[in-house]
Amino acid sequence: MSTYEARLNALRVQLKKDQLDGFVVPICDEHMSEYVGDYAQRLGWLTGFGGSAGSAVVLSEEAAIFTDGRYTLQVREQVDGNNWQYVGVPQTSISDWLKEHAPAGARIGYDAWVHTKGWVESATVALKAKGAELVAVKSNPIDAVWADQPGKSDAKLMVHEDRFAGQSSAEKRAAVAEWLTANGLDSTVISALDSVAWLLNVRGSDVANTPVALSFVLAHADGTADLFVAPEKVGDDVRAHLGNAVRLRTPEEFVPALKAMNGKRIAVDPDRAVAAIFGALKDGGATLVEARDPTILPKAVKNHVEQAGHRAAQARDGAALSRFLHWMGETAHQGGLDELSAAARLKSFRQDTGMLHDLSFDTISATGPNGAHCHYKVDEASNRAIEPNSIYLVDSGGQYLDGTTDVTRTIWVGPGSPTAEMKDRFTRVLKGHIALALAVFPEGTRGAQLDTMARAALWQAGLDYAHGTGHGVGSFLAVHEGPQRIGKFSGGQAGTDEPLQAGMFLSNEPGYYKAGEYGIRIENLVLVEEREIAGAEGRYFGFETLTFAPIDKTLVDVSLLSGEELRWWNDYHAKVLSIIAPQLDGDALAWAHEACAPLS
Repeated sequence: MSTYEARLNALRVQLKKDQLDGFVVPICDEHMSEYVGDYAQRLGWLTGFGGSAGSAVVLSEEAAIFTDGRYTLQVREQVDGNNWQYVGVPQTSISDWLKEHAPAGARIGYDAWVHTKGWVESATVALKAKGAELVAVKSNPIDAVWADQPGKSDAKLMVHEDRFAGQSSAEKRAAVAEWLTANGLDSTVISALDSVAWLLNVRGSDVANTPVALSFVLAHADGTADLFVAPEKVGDDVRAHLGNAVRLRTPEEFVPALKAMNGKRIAVDPDRAVAAIFGALKDGGATLVEARDPTILPKAVKNHVEQAGHRAAQARDGAALSRFLHWMGETAHQGGLDELSAAARLKSFRQDTGMLHDLSFDTISATGPNGAHCHYKVDEASNRAIEPNSIYLVDSGGQYLDGTTDVTRTIWVGPGSPTAEMKDRFTRVLKGHIALALAVFPEGTRGAQLDTMARAALWQAGLDYAHGTGHGVGSFLAVHEGPQRIGKFSGGQAGTDEPLQAGMFLSNEPGYYKAGEYGIRIENLVLVEEREIAGAEGRYFGFETLTFAPIDKTLVDVSLLSGEELRWWNDYHAKVLSIIAPQLDGDALAWAHEACAPLS
């Protein structure tokens, strides 16, 4: 019996003890985080799945794992199909699957600290149709059978200085207070970790690659706030920084504080607060008002200090990536490299800047067929040699005090030449990237309306990719930050229906993936900026490209590029050279001049 089969069996035994006929297991924590601490990696522990998004349902006789198109290949490689059904989302939801598979009269458990109120409501309705019920557990049954479950991090909080934030915590709290007052509200629950960090100008290291600390905030209409955080995580510097207007309270006081809100009007974000928070407020007699976390949009619209810091971080990061690309060009074709060693070398180039705080996510270092996994994560088991005459994809980023970076480059490893198909696919991805980079659009435009521009050249050849085209990016915060997003329309979910505003950071990352052979992605970060257009009727916007590192010309079929696209390429690479050349020397500098030479 495999380790994961034994774990599945142990969970079923525990469910029987708890008088449950099933249990729902998402990748989530108490803060609805995309990336979670090790203690909350329950789905990975149970199934072996290593992706960042997914859920599972365990019944007494069957089990299913739910993933989206980014993980179609990965889930089949990591999760045993003898024990688990593979279910694609959003084509099939957990609620729909339960409605079909849950036995009549079944009691299906869920942990209210890792699900939204909306999910609980939809699952309840679905199960009711089968005469079954959804049951909130007092303690998570996986925790009962996970013998060596890691504890929560006790790492210290750190002050994020105003010279990087561009605005004091007091000013941010005053803006939230003004919003509360204008809406006749007493307080709001801030439960998303990056929202807490942004509002209080603090950072942490409780989640890998994301500088946040496990904590909750109650922000009030008088500009004060309660921060619920483990006392051992707060040093004198943070206490002094927060001042008397932010009361420090323990995590154990959070639920009692919610239950003490009798008669108060409390704003709660239904997309970012777990069901347990709604339950505690309701039990205490508070009047709940569903509203988006008031920090979300101000956090997304970066101020001038954050924009300047991001440009500095990107210039530094681009030079580090360029050193890596030069090194790869010199060594990869000789053999002896693998995905792990390449990722380690790239990290060392970033560390050489002396300013790297952390990576912004686990580097996607993928060669050959591994590159066809959109969100591939290399480990000892999957590690693959980087062979001559292959495509290598590296998606990586750094966390710096002045900015968060995210960039993807796809390179050809010689000494031979790429196939005509590879060049065609790469160039179609490039055309989509350029189309989005050059986009000009009126005020009110949503990401879904721009998404087709990045896919058009691929669609013309009957091709597509199964991930979004662009995500928001934080300022020394989460590498994936809402509310903005560029992607196929998804009924207003996941940011595709969010109007783009000047000051928002986004990624521009179309791709193409051929299962079993290779993957291609070209990613730069961009800034939404207002455009002055003579005679324009209304406000118009465009993108300022922020990422600067050479794109591999070896993979370009120049005959497929228009004159405008060639001009973009040459202008972009002239700018790349102007930014990275002063930071390079010797062979790396000579390589940069060649890599950035005009296409014709």
